[in-house]
Amino acid sequence: MVRGLRPHLLAAPIARVEQRRPDLRFPFPARFAERLTGRSVTSLDRRAKYILATLDDGVRWLVHLGMSGRFTVDGPGARRASSGQSGRSDGWAVHDAHDHVVVVLADGAVLRFNDARRFGFMDLIEPSDLATHPRLIGLGPEPLEATFDARALESALAFKATPLKAALLDQKVVAGLGNIYVSEALFRAGLSPRRLACTVQGAKADRLCAAIKSVLSEAIEAGGSSLRDYVQATGELGYFQHRFAVYDREGQPCEGCTCRTGIQRLVQSGRSTFFCPKRQR
Repeated sequence: MVRGLRPHLLAAPIARVEQRRPDLRFPFPARFAERLTGRSVTSLDRRAKYILATLDDGVRWLVHLGMSGRFTVDGPGARRASSGQSGRSDGWAVHDAHDHVVVVLADGAVLRFNDARRFGFMDLIEPSDLATHPRLIGLGPEPLEATFDARALESALAFKATPLKAALLDQKVVAGLGNIYVSEALFRAGLSPRRLACTVQGAKADRLCAAIKSVLSEAIEAGGSSLRDYVQATGELGYFQHRFAVYDREGQPCEGCTCRTGIQRLVQSGRSTFFCPKRQR
């Protein structure tokens, strides 16, 4: 998502913001639209599952997509057809009923934040508050950065007597890993999601670290995984879901494996886990 938004948000100042409701998962910050209007985005990055846009006054615009949130971008002068869900037109854009924030850039590009379930949220963070912001404090290393290696993973898991799958979803262990990619990484590493996290040491940590990096790198190149609501900023679907080895494949055969049951599913911490009981130990 960040890669798709970056060319647009860095290209022109924000000319207009329409906030179409008072809240998403949480209330919007005070004067949200006013504080964004007229500002330029100087950098756009990701931290864990958050999008962080740095404005030219130093304020960070933080966005969490939640389960169904997405940004889409129309180029300058473009018009988008309504989805039929109580859409309306105001002359410069066509809105879906779930377009809760609409951002118009000075070059005419239009960004829409659409969130049918409203599990996403936004905030504006002053520079002095960034290090102590409750959403960012205590986050673990980014999995694709050089500082995240097998020894760092080994250390983070060393005292965790919880199932490995649950430990990897803990954003203090490693930032930004979600349910899909943890299942896929555990399969590639040959590790059971039920295994105690503290037992992943040595060669097991090496395999798991490499699997996490490879799964995430491939997913980014594929534009993510489109399983229900997710689309890229261009409106196109991601296609990493076509490479899933285990996720959402309960009962299907495990490719190249002689297990009789096929891919199995279990629920851990309220989330579905998919795995091969023979290949993952």
